[in-house]
Amino acid sequence: MPATSVLKRLFTVKEYYQMFESGLFANERVELIRGEIIKMSPIGRRHAACVDRCNYTFAHKLGTKVIIRIQNPVALDNTSEPEPDVMVLNYKEDFYRSGHPQPADVLLLIEVADSTVDSDRQLKIPLYAEDAIVEVWLVDINCRSLSAAYCYRLSRNPPIPSRTKFIYACLS
Repeated sequence: MPATSVLKRLFTVKEYYQMFESGLFANERVELIRGEIIKMSPIGRRHAACVDRCNYTFAHKLGTKVIIRIQNPVALDNTSEPEPDVMVLNYKEDFYRSGHPQPADVLLLIEVADSTVDSDRQLKIPLYAEDAIVEVWLVDINCRSLSAAYCYRLSRNPPIPSRTKFIYACLS
């Protein structure tokens, strides 16, 4: 019996929003990655606390010079609009009402992960690098560490992740 290949139907950002507007994803947490609609994990208490602590810290340290965006989309290309946990953005007077931030607007992007560490490292970090996000942090709350990937360099080499212990206060 001949093997059959699986065909995927990939979606554009426009189609993704049309599905949302029709109510297809009511009460579901999903994001569009490389044309695929990916179901997001529920947010646990440690994950929520880490995101809240990042928000609090950046808001107090950076004040009104930047915009801190929590779990909202970044417009990467026509087939990807992920929703990272934390973004530090260039200040924009309309707070990005005219459109989601573009990679050039992102000063720092943070993904907080417990059960999704491997998929974030393999799927999202390379995606952010391809789209020239300047700096990405992956916070692994299980081992209380921060993996910082400086995703974009002038030479456009692939990212070289480094792994360092992150302050426990951010993860408690």
